[in-house]
Amino acid sequence: MAVLNIVKEGDPILRKTSRPVEEITPRILTLLDDMVETMHAAKGCGLAAVQVGVLRRVVVIEDEDGTLYELINPRIVARAGTQEESEGCLSIPGVYGITRRPRAVTVRALDRHGNEVEYTGKGLLARAFCHELDHLDGTLFIDKMLRRLGRDEVEVDE
Repeated sequence: MAVLNIVKEGDPILRKTSRPVEEITPRILTLLDDMVETMHAAKGCGLAAVQVGVLRRVVVIEDEDGTLYELINPRIVARAGTQEESEGCLSIPGVYGITRRPRAVTVRALDRHGNEVEYTGKGLLARAFCHELDHLDGTLFIDKMLRRLGRDEVEVDE
């Protein structure tokens, strides 16, 4: 496994649409492993492949309980409610803002073994699913930000 370089805002790749994974190859499995290691090293809770320079529809997310979600070709199949909470992004360090997202979402994807999986996330996990899947379509959280937060309004572990 390897810690990969995280692409930062301003790099045009972040605005591109990621391509579907046609076949789960050893290269895709290595990408998943490297993305998890990179996410942990950066102290993030989610990472999309485009953020490490790979235009594939692959996302990793780890929830507050330590559950790891490895999602290949994910899509949101249901949404419910709304929430307005703070977000940040590993590709836009130091910027935080309030976004409006669904309170709950259900995501369908393939796992690393090619099995179809479905997960429902609420609260922070719902935001993470939406945030990371937005990356796959070239959308950043700042595009949906209602209000930027000042440094004194953000709880950051540094």
